[in-house]
Amino acid sequence: MFVLAASLALGPVALAAPPVGGRPAADPAADPDPLVPGVVGGGRAEYPMDTPDQVLPPLQTEGDAAVPEPEEQVDELVEYLPRSAVGGAACTAKASAYQRQVERLLRLPVDGRQSAADCRAIRAFQVKEKIKPAVGFAGPVTWARAELLAARKNLDPGRRCPVKSYAVACVDLDRQLMWVQKGKKVTYAVVNVRTGRPGYATRTGWHTVYLRHKDHWSSIYDTPMPYAQFFSGGQAFHAVYGQLATPGGSRGCVNLGYANAGKLWSVLRKGDRVYIWGKRPGH
Repeated sequence: MFVLAASLALGPVALAAPPVGGRPAADPAADPDPLVPGVVGGGRAEYPMDTPDQVLPPLQTEGDAAVPEPEEQVDELVEYLPRSAVGGAACTAKASAYQRQVERLLRLPVDGRQSAADCRAIRAFQVKEKIKPAVGFAGPVTWARAELLAARKNLDPGRRCPVKSYAVACVDLDRQLMWVQKGKKVTYAVVNVRTGRPGYATRTGWHTVYLRHKDHWSSIYDTPMPYAQFFSGGQAFHAVYGQLATPGGSRGCVNLGYANAGKLWSVLRKGDRVYIWGKRPGH
């Protein structure tokens, strides 16, 4: 098992209450209408996420038990809606923080306001991509899916991923996507990721994969970090259980779905380079 050095220096750390639907419990006064899973039983609860982004590198010890594998693969895409909109009209009139991005990706007029035409187009996209509930709300799941589909057609329109003779794991914070390329050849196809929330930003620039642990367990949050590949202090690529496209972000790590993290484990090696740019939307 790896034990984080910071946990030795800081002493016992109180565990935060598990997030609901992938985000901390909302303060009703500050957030009167939070986003919640729009399907009853959807948005499976996850473990508290990640190690803090400023901790020292993890230390290696022996005798670690394997972290649990998911009992079942969660393929269903459950959109997050304002609590007031759950179970409401078939086509919501509410706009979201992702409205402009979804309008752009679906080639709608980009004004950040929800119109009846917008709602119909977004709902049609959700039906096609099997996003539930299909009520036309441009939430984080709809946005993430649209970004992924667009990237499969035009991977790097801004040419931000450096073309090198060696493998580079590229992380686009703007679009919440990552892939690996060597020269101009993509060796790990683009996937959705979840990066640092406010106060826990995923560090940009060049990094190096310096430590890999397939069965890592965070000693601070007592939570699994399967397929952990550390590249900057306590920040790592690793799998999480449940949906990635949640209203909140990670605590600095680059989260992947379990299956995608397993594939990335087989592609990257210690010493491989990582390049990160941009800023998570809304942060």
